[in-house]
Amino acid sequence: MTSAPTGRPPRRPVPASGRRTARLTAFTTLSPLLRLLILTQLAFNIGFFAVLPFLSEHLGQSVGMAGWLVGFVLGLRTFSQQGLFVVGGALADRYGIRPVVLAGCVLRIAGFAWLGFAEWTGAVVGAVLLIGFAAALFSPAVESEVARQAVVWEETAGGDRTRVLALFTVAGQAGAFVGPLLGALLLAVDFRTVCLAGAGVFVLVLAGHAWLLPQRVPGRVQVRVKGGARLVLRNRRFLALCCAYGAYLLAYNQLYLALPAEVERAAGSQTPLAWLFALSSLLVVTAQLPVTRWAGERLVPRRSMVAGLVLIAAGFAVVGLALPAGWTGRGGLLPAAGFVVLLTLGQMLVAPVARAWVPDLAEEGRLGLYTGALSSVSGLIVLAGSSATGLLLDTGLPGVVPWLVLAAVPLAAVALLPGRA
Repeated sequence: MTSAPTGRPPRRPVPASGRRTARLTAFTTLSPLLRLLILTQLAFNIGFFAVLPFLSEHLGQSVGMAGWLVGFVLGLRTFSQQGLFVVGGALADRYGIRPVVLAGCVLRIAGFAWLGFAEWTGAVVGAVLLIGFAAALFSPAVESEVARQAVVWEETAGGDRTRVLALFTVAGQAGAFVGPLLGALLLAVDFRTVCLAGAGVFVLVLAGHAWLLPQRVPGRVQVRVKGGARLVLRNRRFLALCCAYGAYLLAYNQLYLALPAEVERAAGSQTPLAWLFALSSLLVVTAQLPVTRWAGERLVPRRSMVAGLVLIAAGFAVVGLALPAGWTGRGGLLPAAGFVVLLTLGQMLVAPVARAWVPDLAEEGRLGLYTGALSSVSGLIVLAGSSATGLLLDTGLPGVVPWLVLAAVPLAAVALLPGRA
């Protein structure tokens, strides 16, 4: 896969014969491998989101961690996942996706089981690191192959790769919709049961992929790991995209840190949190493909990402500006719901476009490395930003301050985007 001379994704006209297929992006029109990988994302997120939304409260209430430490642990989980994606991506380039995906599933099972029994800070940190590193193995392998297969689909069927990646996002959000509901149901027993259920989902994923995932993927070039980091560090346009995407991911991570604190303030408990996560996932499942089609017909990639980042900033501002009123109860949850809606709409515009942009910036045979690097830079940003956010939420400043500071982050990211495309 070669870089475009300008390092930017060109507008890709769709032939008339393929236009209807491109608009529908029907699951059944995709290759068996693409269908398997999309269903993989669904299963991954069911197991993951059965646990993650309830981790913050568990660490604060059951383990007794301070707010800044909770933020640090959540950021550490993201860093050990996103920050080490570059490792998983490079390994996928070198050895293929099958061994990397299977190893990641084994580690995720062990991590969830460990977290369920962890009762002190050191054990929690170890489990969280294992959970994150597991995803650092399997996620870039799956995502890079989906991106590569999306380009193949674009070239052979005349469609738009962004719509395939949007379908991948829809599958992930469908899992994120089911996961919190499953977790909320099992939380009535205890947090350990939630963790063991998440581990059980990955046992099923491991068995299914050991059976169905091919040993070698046709057309995937395997390369040596050595020398890849230098290529990434020299690619300024790619690094600019990484920084902008990292700011988006930091904003998205507030679903697990700032949002639970706001829901607790407004409702007196975190019971409504599962429904807000469900709202976000339902929006993506129902609206991602129409939004992607609309944006693809009207906006070049950079403008799509700008629009998404502005919507995300507006979501933080909604909560920040409403906080001085001190609303509680059902009415007090409306700003939080507005935040979730605007953040999700922004995500729909940012995430598929950013992933679709990467193949145009990656050298031949290095797509796994570049896909991993996109998330690794983001993980560094989230690690630093989550600790700072936890500190802001814990310092006793007026509630409007952290939310408006967070609103400024995606706005600043607009200036980091690569040149017009």
